Amino acid sequence: MDDFEPIKKHFAKYIELTSEEEARLISFFKVKNVRKKQMIVQPDFTCKYRTYIVKGAMRAYLADDKGQTHTIAFAIEDWWISDFNSYINQVPATLFVEALEDTRVIQIDYHSEQLLMDTIPKFERFFRIAAQQSFAFLQKRMLSNLSKTAEERYDEFFQKYPSIVNRVPQYTLASYLGFTTEFLSKIRSRKK
Repeated sequence: MDDFEPIKKHFAKYIELTSEEEARLISFFKVKNVRKKQMIVQPDFTCKYRTYIVKGAMRAYLADDKGQTHTIAFAIEDWWISDFNSYINQVPATLFVEALEDTRVIQIDYHSEQLLMDTIPKFERFFRIAAQQSFAFLQKRMLSNLSKTAEERYDEFFQKYPSIVNRVPQYTLASYLGFTTEFLSKIRSRKK
């Protein structure tokens, strides 16, 4: 299979590309393998890449002053991940982005993305749609965190992303949902 086939299919969900535009798109991306526990973004360094997951799982997280980690996002196949504030504004990152499994990614750097959007406006449309969907998802997640119990948040996540629940370490899922690993264990044992 062509290394870029997954991302070509991903773009095709949102915009129609000519073969020339598709070739131009691919010329800006690079395939990379990331080992489990390897970081692709670290705080204080400007995030250079927007990362698309071909195979594997990653998470973005914040480490607080007490050494506690707070998972902000997960990404699996056909999802994007980055420290988007750092990437979009080209400022130092505040998040870590770590592979939870051996992961194959396709990345575009900031300047290439800007050039791509300047030369082929369809790509600006794609990244606008992606940003809108991300914003809507984050708003929904924030409202869920404010209005639902911990168990309701777990149930909602489990129903929407059952494959993630079984792929990621329990402590990362607990931190994403906003509670302790022990509390997650209690919820899981009650559900059995």
